[in-house]
Amino acid sequence: MNKILLNLLAQFSNKKKPDSSVFVFQDVIKYTFSNISLLNAALMHTSLVNTDVAPFERMEFLGDSVLGLIVAEELFLKYPYYSEGKLSKLKSKIVSRKFLAMRAKEYGFNNYIKLSDEAIQSGGKNSVSILGDTMEAIICAIYLDGDLEDVRTFILNFILKHVEKKLVIADMKDYKSTLQEYTQGKFQITPVYKIVSEEGPEHEKIFTSEVWISKKLAGTGKGSNKKEAQQSAAKAACNSLEL
Repeated sequence: MNKILLNLLAQFSNKKKPDSSVFVFQDVIKYTFSNISLLNAALMHTSLVNTDVAPFERMEFLGDSVLGLIVAEELFLKYPYYSEGKLSKLKSKIVSRKFLAMRAKEYGFNNYIKLSDEAIQSGGKNSVSILGDTMEAIICAIYLDGDLEDVRTFILNFILKHVEKKLVIADMKDYKSTLQEYTQGKFQITPVYKIVSEEGPEHEKIFTSEVWISKKLAGTGKGSNKKEAQQSAAKAACNSLEL
């Protein structure tokens, strides 16, 4: 590794030495670091670093580029009949902060991020921005400590695993949150969801949900569970309201 980079990280780690949770996190991501200060820096948010140049932000910058390269290559190989436009659209969804944050929270990465008390009190451990940036910083840390194949393994296991299904969930979450933001901003209320029917055998039930806004039916949707039905109803309402 570049000696200048090692010196900078050494200076940082002397002030912010890794605690036990950083070592535990290696087990979570299934990668053991030769230089644990890299992982410590990736998990140490800027709110805790009193320097003009925070390692976290620099690592986020490089991690974003490494992520883009690996995701582009994997999509290129996995979908040989997709057009350039379709591949670009899919890639942009996967490397978005929103999707990265969803996956980070899914695996409990938010429990290992180091934040200032102020950042924690303002909801930093659930912040889409902070979670997404941390995922990129972790990617950078693995890349600098190991190589591109180590990063590829991490991305395949924690970002691209079941990606089609996870993107559907992420898209559906958008509709529900979009609808709630709209109703709170316009009416100072939240949408009300009602499961109005259940059909089919126990192992293949189809649920139907309605969503109501100001005592008016705004949308109806179906799904294989109650949450999916509610998300589908939210999508119908968003389409109707042209949100």
